[in-house]
Amino acid sequence: MAINEDFELLERSIRQLQIEWEKFFGGVEKRPPNEQQVKVEAMVRKYANAELRNATERFRYQALASRFSSFNELWTKRLRAREEGHAVGVHGMKAILPPPLPDAPPASPRARPAPSPTGEVRLRSAEDAAVRSLYEQFAQARQATGEAPVKFDSFHKLIAQQTTRLLGERGAAAVDFRIETKDGKVGLKAKLVR
Repeated sequence: MAINEDFELLERSIRQLQIEWEKFFGGVEKRPPNEQQVKVEAMVRKYANAELRNATERFRYQALASRFSSFNELWTKRLRAREEGHAVGVHGMKAILPPPLPDAPPASPRARPAPSPTGEVRLRSAEDAAVRSLYEQFAQARQATGEAPVKFDSFHKLIAQQTTRLLGERGAAAVDFRIETKDGKVGLKAKLVR
């Protein structure tokens, strides 16, 4: 009966490990569940060379070992894709990214602020023309590094939230946003203007 209890524990452990990996890939957890995976792998190896005379036990072990192996391969692929910066969707398949939206031309030449010599865009509020200029620089930088495009609406919403928060909390007159590329990733750096 000890073998059946071990197999029940192994089955529960595989299911829990699957949940932990999904939390990691979903962004809930910051670190992959490597320690838990090592424990489950040790449980699978425990019976790898054991002689299981009962056909039911042997079948159950093979099914559990195969299930763990399949999940392990899937998690490895998803983790590699994530580290390489590729978009991965459900079950490890490559996610279908929407095509980038065409940039709308500015309303007038005076509506668009000219970028400063340092490449910064100054915002006193989330005015569309300034955010559009910052978005175009951001989109070009992401395209140059091979990163997926970002929708303007999402970008505008994020910049509006950050600008409002920084101006309200810190009592600044404006916020300068600068585009930075670090380790092949494009990001924004905010600097308060008093």
